[in-house]
Amino acid sequence: MKIFTLSAALGLALATSAQAETVSYQEQEKLHDIAAAVSADRIEHDITKLVSFGTRHTLSETESDTRGIGAARRWIKAEFDKISAACGGCLEVYFQSRVISGESRIPNPTEVVSVIAVQRGSVDPDRYVIMSGDIDSRVSDVMDATSDAPGANDNASGVAGTLEAARVLSQYEFAGSIVYAALAGEEQGLFGGKIMAEQAQADGWRIKAVLNNDMIGNIEGVNGVINNSTARIFAEGTRMDETEADARRRRFTGGEVDSPSRNVARYIDWMADRYIPNLDTMVIYRLDRFGRGGHHRPFNDLGYPGVRIMETNENYNRQHQDLRVEDGIAYGDTLDGVDFDYAAKLTALNAVSLASMAWAPSPPAGVSIAGAVQPSTTLSWEPAEAEEQELIGGYRIYWRHTDAPNWEFSRDVGLVNSYTLENIVIDNYFFGVASVSKDGFESPVVYPGPAGAFGE
Repeated sequence: MKIFTLSAALGLALATSAQAETVSYQEQEKLHDIAAAVSADRIEHDITKLVSFGTRHTLSETESDTRGIGAARRWIKAEFDKISAACGGCLEVYFQSRVISGESRIPNPTEVVSVIAVQRGSVDPDRYVIMSGDIDSRVSDVMDATSDAPGANDNASGVAGTLEAARVLSQYEFAGSIVYAALAGEEQGLFGGKIMAEQAQADGWRIKAVLNNDMIGNIEGVNGVINNSTARIFAEGTRMDETEADARRRRFTGGEVDSPSRNVARYIDWMADRYIPNLDTMVIYRLDRFGRGGHHRPFNDLGYPGVRIMETNENYNRQHQDLRVEDGIAYGDTLDGVDFDYAAKLTALNAVSLASMAWAPSPPAGVSIAGAVQPSTTLSWEPAEAEEQELIGGYRIYWRHTDAPNWEFSRDVGLVNSYTLENIVIDNYFFGVASVSKDGFESPVVYPGPAGAFGE
């Protein structure tokens, strides 16, 4: 028989009371409107057009108006220009390029050209969230630049989703900036992402999230599973730019599962739960699939938060394959392997996530935590930058058990820069802080210390 003393019972009651708080959230009707505005028909049109260029291989034809990557990128830019014209010039559209040579997959000098469209924020235009897809396609031989490589799912679906998100979101004005990127050279070594990430760093972009969309249209897996109700979000753990001192600190304070990329992934997962019907996202605790890569990686390499959003069930018969039929199996990445309604669903997920982050204040900077050998936990953070003072309404502290994948408890603490959670012991939970706008849009959660920092 267990005997509880009065003090033990009081402690249990306090702990139970603290855990009884659940995550609070303010529903946003505008995000429902954005999700509903995404069109599967427009996405189908754009994927079909991209497939019509025959091949979009990085080393393919650039002079033709109907075939090759040159024609494809010019068409993409023209589409962004149309979107900008429809919103009164709200997008800054441009080519971004660099000549690459001496690489195993780009041995001769080749201009790698991406298409970028920037929708400037009205309050904090130097803060960015990015959605990307990659332009290029390939067949079995990665150096074959002449054979037909439709690339319907890999990755016309991601580019079409990016164009559609721009069409929908360009009808709104945001506090922060949103970037729509059709990146080149992915199959030849992630060069478009490298070029963009390095240029962003040189230009001082404060990037808070990169949502890389690579294959968002297939619902029939090579394993025989057909499923249009799930998606994956790949997110790295320990950040690439961690220093030795940061690693020593993380050993004692945690943060392996709370990199900014992981908390962006949790944020997107919540957006799916709240705004996208019949969609359950899986946050995958890896940078990418085994032996594979995507255009979020170059941003991660420079310390920026970035994730890969994609289908759950891949069909390897439709990836990187020559068009052929063998033993009754059709190989190749063709239009009949794309579910346009599913691609629209994942595009809507991107759109509401981008909009929510761009309407929200910047994630808190300089988040720190204290409470060793104390009955309470104190979190502190820096005041918002001057340009965001008119936007921010307060802060929300989150915590969860250390073996829980998602935030379990939250408390709104007002417009302060330090708060103590009484009788919630620092050793028993993971903690974080989000910024909240006056109309209820919140940033991703920031884990204390360098392991979870989103930057200034």
